[in-house]
Amino acid sequence: MPSKINLLICVFILHLWAVNSVTGQNVGVYEIKKGDFSVKVTNYGARIISVFLPDKHGETGDVVLGYDTIEEYKNDTTSFGALLGRVANRIGGAQFTMNGTLYKLVANDGVNTLHGGIKGFSRVVWNVSKYQQDGPYPHITLTYHSADGEEGFPGDLLVSVTYALKNPYKLSVVMKAKALNKATPVNLAQHSYWNLGGHNSGNILSNVVQIFASHITPVDQSLIPTGEISPVKNTPYNFLKPREVGSQIKELQSGYDINYVVDSTEKMKPVAIVYDEKSGRVMDVQASAPGVQFYTANSLNQKGKGGYVYQPHAALCFETQGFPDAVNHPNFPPTIVTPGKAYVHKMLYTFSITKYWNSY
Repeated sequence: MPSKINLLICVFILHLWAVNSVTGQNVGVYEIKKGDFSVKVTNYGARIISVFLPDKHGETGDVVLGYDTIEEYKNDTTSFGALLGRVANRIGGAQFTMNGTLYKLVANDGVNTLHGGIKGFSRVVWNVSKYQQDGPYPHITLTYHSADGEEGFPGDLLVSVTYALKNPYKLSVVMKAKALNKATPVNLAQHSYWNLGGHNSGNILSNVVQIFASHITPVDQSLIPTGEISPVKNTPYNFLKPREVGSQIKELQSGYDINYVVDSTEKMKPVAIVYDEKSGRVMDVQASAPGVQFYTANSLNQKGKGGYVYQPHAALCFETQGFPDAVNHPNFPPTIVTPGKAYVHKMLYTFSITKYWNSY
């Protein structure tokens, strides 16, 4: 009997060693909470995996799409809740030239690079450096060291993201990066799929949306920007005045998936507002980035939490970001980060409840 116990202990120790030798840290789930407002995060991909808040009836519900287990996130192809990098969105031809040197990246979207490559930052284990579950400032900070040459990108890069809850019903996201030894492109983005009616409440086509952007960056057939900056006036992309997501979506091939040029030049810019009439929930998005990818989950067909199957348009994403493929378009705001100059990207989600939509 003692020998069997010792054998089991040895197997368990070897298992822990194997996990830690591969990841450097175990994968876990961490909750930050303020009253009836709570957010759960996993250090696998620095992902937001749930956001619970009340509706106009006082019922608390989860308003982001996701899965029940970490294993499902490891097999995920949707980037549910992930922190994307080293460069979110697309890089055309999976390459760019910087200071006369051609860098060839890992292509994972046809001939292009999407969301940093095959692993990017969404399929790696982050280190939990700070964690306060509740109290006056519930927050969690996760860090990751991206090595020189990872996915083809030059230089070592230290990255961090802090998720924090503030009153009343505010979720702050602060993304930072520091180039250690070489200049490198950096474009971090938070990729939660939002459905304010609840993750399992159906499509978001009746959601009322306002986007504070009068221009977009048009794309070609493979969703690579052409380099133009075009007005949204007289197009289905015009959300300068609040309207339902589904009101003009049939004029598009499958739905919205485009980068908007945010109008404001303030450090923290008003980006978008979303209203779900059935729940009464409102989400106000602000950010420091110059662009935002508005995406309506056009090809989604995925079994998620509780076995619910998420269908196309089951959620919407507001991925605040630098412009896609900026490394290949000199007229776009630069995304190159050099040693000694920090990258900081801030977001603020403010949630509220209302019975009626008011134009902003």
